Amino acid sequence: MSVNVDLQVVGPGDDTHVETAWRLKEDIRLREDVLKQRRGFFTDAYRRSTVHLLFIDGRLVGFAATRRDGYLLFLAVDPEYRGQGFGKRLIDLVAEENRTVTCHARTTNEEALAFYEQLGFEIVRRIENYYEDGGASFYLKRGGDDGIAGRLSEYLRR
Repeated sequence: MSVNVDLQVVGPGDDTHVETAWRLKEDIRLREDVLKQRRGFFTDAYRRSTVHLLFIDGRLVGFAATRRDGYLLFLAVDPEYRGQGFGKRLIDLVAEENRTVTCHARTTNEEALAFYEQLGFEIVRRIENYYEDGGASFYLKRGGDDGIAGRLSEYLRR
């Protein structure tokens, strides 16, 4: 059986597929009690982001929304399609466009933390009361050092 895999990229200012992405995010929230953002926040963040959307046979199965600095606002993959490399593919696409990729993950979301660790993310710090419900997060980072020391070091190597 063959499947059609289609990748689309939506740039800042474009809300193409925002409703479909919202429905996928909400389905995941209801099933797993994660991705708890309010609709207005989600819609606004989506419109300000570069969003990589992954469709299989016309059905949205995953997306990654990032800011210009490589901060991952949302990563969602339909549970039916997890374990097939789609989340990794989305992160790799973001990493191709950004030297550093960063994000937050709930300290209690062991599945997400294991996923990010497998992809080379490191915990930078823990932030208490990060989420509206008082939950703590880890700030995660993959890639080069964006600090002044890292930039100076790179400059001096040239």
